Amino acid sequence: MTTADGSEERGDFDDQADVSPADSAPDPLNVWADLPLGEIAERAGLRRIDVVAWRDYDDPEAGGSELHAHRVLTAWSEAGLDISVTTSSVPGGSRVVRRNGYRVKRRAGRYSVFPRTMASGALGRIGSGDGLVEIWNGMPFCSPLWARCPQIVLLHHVHAEMWKMVLSPGLASIGHAIEHRVAPPIYRSARIVTLSDSSKEEIVERLGLSPDRITVNPPGVQSVFTPGGTRSPVPLVVGVGRLVPVKRFHLLVDALVELKRKHPGLEAVIAGEGYERTALEQLIAARGATGWISLPGFVTEAELIDLYRRAWVVAASSLREGWGMTLTEAAACGTPVVATDIGGHRDAVEDGVSGLLVGDGRALVDGLDAVLGDDVLRHRLGRGARMRAERLTWSATARGALVALAEEALGRH
Repeated sequence: MTTADGSEERGDFDDQADVSPADSAPDPLNVWADLPLGEIAERAGLRRIDVVAWRDYDDPEAGGSELHAHRVLTAWSEAGLDISVTTSSVPGGSRVVRRNGYRVKRRAGRYSVFPRTMASGALGRIGSGDGLVEIWNGMPFCSPLWARCPQIVLLHHVHAEMWKMVLSPGLASIGHAIEHRVAPPIYRSARIVTLSDSSKEEIVERLGLSPDRITVNPPGVQSVFTPGGTRSPVPLVVGVGRLVPVKRFHLLVDALVELKRKHPGLEAVIAGEGYERTALEQLIAARGATGWISLPGFVTEAELIDLYRRAWVVAASSLREGWGMTLTEAAACGTPVVATDIGGHRDAVEDGVSGLLVGDGRALVDGLDAVLGDDVLRHRLGRGARMRAERLTWSATARGALVALAEEALGRH
């Protein structure tokens, strides 16, 4: 169950009908059509799968990448695959846990997890089974150098400017150089699985990887996200996500303050938790908006659904996203979105149909103003949003990732 900070309440995997995501290509090989996940794995000889990831799903800073992995791995585990995840430690957490059928081994610290995992791979302790999945989230594990089995790499987006937003200048330069110069030659022949066509284009342009080796596999939306409830009687703007620099919630706060002049009854909620909370609280206080912009922090799934249903519009001011899963969750609740025109958002939002894609600053203000001030536009975008989200399921996402790994396994055989 998804929560406002990108994490999820614990529960069984929601096995929805297998519907292909919108605008995605059909299964490359007809042999996979209509086959259950377990049979796909059996035909490709995939039984024991290793996964390497920077952060665990239970990590306090877990976000969309960790939620995506959890959903996919849960589906694979329910299909009978034996899955073991190697990741960094969680403060106060056990070193080994079992979650929804898959194992998690927390073997190292936040940064030491990379060299220690690569060393384990070189020694054959990881990546010598039937298949391997690397989750490349900024810093790579360089699995093509040490994995001895078929593999795929889940890469949601290029980090690019994000390095400067979270690290000191020196470390940011190192991170950028590794991502853009060191890693691309290593992954030249790797099978990359990403979330959107715009992310694929960015990976090709910025990292120079071959488009023929990149598969687009959009994330799903849980069936619990549906229309219902009652809209707020006053204009309500909702933002959802981790309170971290890349989300740029400070831009949303500035836009909201500007909008308040034209919409006196405006209220706003920015739901989520993160290390920028104090800075955002100070900004909201400095703008005199404490009484009508709230930061509730972590919210439960039920509370999140209620927020989506009450909102007149959901806003996203991110600099970079692989997709923007909160946007399609809101869409499933019949709520339109106004989001920055970036890679990922361009696939999650159909501009003019399910929401509006806008620039920064004044463009964000104007986009929100248009939706808040026009009932006909808002209702039309809400209908389009709901239709867009209906075509996205997690079962299709899990299938797409497994088919990519199965193709790599059969190709090697």
